[in-house]
Amino acid sequence: MERGQGIPRIAVAPENEEATEAWSGVLFDRFIAYRDLVVAGLKAHGDAAMALEPPASGDRVIDIGCGFGDTTQQLAALVGPDGHATGMDVSEPFIDASIAEARDAGIHNVDFFATDVQVGDLRGPYDYAFSRMGLMFCANPVLALRNIRKALRPGGRLVAVVWRRKLDNEWLHRAEQVTEKYLEEPDEPEDVRCGPGPFSMANADTVSDQLQIAGFARATFTRCDLPIRIGNDLGHAVEFNMAIGPAAELLRICPADEVQRLRPKVQEEIREVLADYRQPDGEVRAPASTWIVRATAPE
Repeated sequence: MERGQGIPRIAVAPENEEATEAWSGVLFDRFIAYRDLVVAGLKAHGDAAMALEPPASGDRVIDIGCGFGDTTQQLAALVGPDGHATGMDVSEPFIDASIAEARDAGIHNVDFFATDVQVGDLRGPYDYAFSRMGLMFCANPVLALRNIRKALRPGGRLVAVVWRRKLDNEWLHRAEQVTEKYLEEPDEPEDVRCGPGPFSMANADTVSDQLQIAGFARATFTRCDLPIRIGNDLGHAVEFNMAIGPAAELLRICPADEVQRLRPKVQEEIREVLADYRQPDGEVRAPASTWIVRATAPE
């Protein structure tokens, strides 16, 4: 979807319209292209969160920012045939993909719908809300968290995985630092921004305050450090970082002629900073650090 074609036909907060357009267009296409890295890389962190705080058999659960719906399918298996899993995402292309893949997998205790978690009807009540990297792109996280809390029954649980600090995810930070040497974020970007960004919920104190303001209780933060594969080889890792992530976002929104002129230098230097993560088998694997956030809707 090119800039100016408009956003999907769902209720979206005005401040989230630009991010919705990005996630429904260019970012969806890039996630398709690098799905093997994105989904496999994040899966271990999502699995750790589900193991730490799983839903109960028979629960009704919602998967916030479900993407391709792979986490929704996992939740459906955990709650069993007496339970139900609902996946929601602001991106209609992701929802279309989720519906098709769940149907092809023969999973019946799931459904999916598109809405903005900040303002949309989440169709509760639910016993359990889960999110793997789906909460970091709302312009107003307190409103999003409050909407989730209202969709939970009293005593319902929220479990979310979010990135920790840039410094604890150096592979992303190094690529971003290289790009920032050559490019400065423009006041009027060439393309739509993706929202606040992946590290918007990295500060546990800030998120704890947001959860409290949103009406949640007993917030806890558990650090999760697990390596992720960021490329089949070094060239693949460079392509990935220049397509998805903070460095890619800057390359995408800066003037195209300037990016084209500087791309070879940026590519060469990103290759240099990612070379530290190349493994003996040729794959590129890097440390990744997330928070597993847990909170409860008051009884």
